[in-house]
Amino acid sequence: MSIFREETYMSLPTVQGSTVNKRNKGEIGMCRLLILGAGQYGMVAGEIAGSMGIFESIAFLDDNNPAAVGKLFEYEKFRREYGCAVAAIGSFELRMQLIGKLAEAGFEVPVLIHKTAYVSPSAVIGMGSFIEPMTVVHTDAKVGNGCIISSGTVINHNAVVGDGCHLNCCTVVKSSAEVPAGTVSDYGQILGI
Repeated sequence: MSIFREETYMSLPTVQGSTVNKRNKGEIGMCRLLILGAGQYGMVAGEIAGSMGIFESIAFLDDNNPAAVGKLFEYEKFRREYGCAVAAIGSFELRMQLIGKLAEAGFEVPVLIHKTAYVSPSAVIGMGSFIEPMTVVHTDAKVGNGCIISSGTVINHNAVVGDGCHLNCCTVVKSSAEVPAGTVSDYGQILGI
């Protein structure tokens, strides 16, 4: 039994076909990125996005950070100014809710992949997911929407990671394993035993 709802799985954007990848290759222009959340996850997302070199500018929405350009749920006010937006929130439920609302509002919800990560050309990464530095997403692996894949994590070939997972640093997902949606791993945990 698949851990993805059929409509979600079938609509996952692939890394090789994504708009962000086309930006990386210089095929289309740069986009201004709006990050919802300016806490620890927002700072990580900002550094990953900066490493990619494909965003014209990066700004934050947050209810508690005075450096933010607006409040978290004011994203619709910024739609004309920012074409891309991601949700960098620790709460699985809120992160997934915001990703859906951003897409509905017409934002491109990119996949953020740090320049030092390895993502196989055959891997599928869902919108709004973050792939941190020194991470491996191997052949035919599938990562759902809104996932946070932390530094040093290895997702082995043919593994499937459900929507909204947070795989902490140095997690290993065994080949052909299925990780249920919303899973939060421990540091160094092996999944799929």
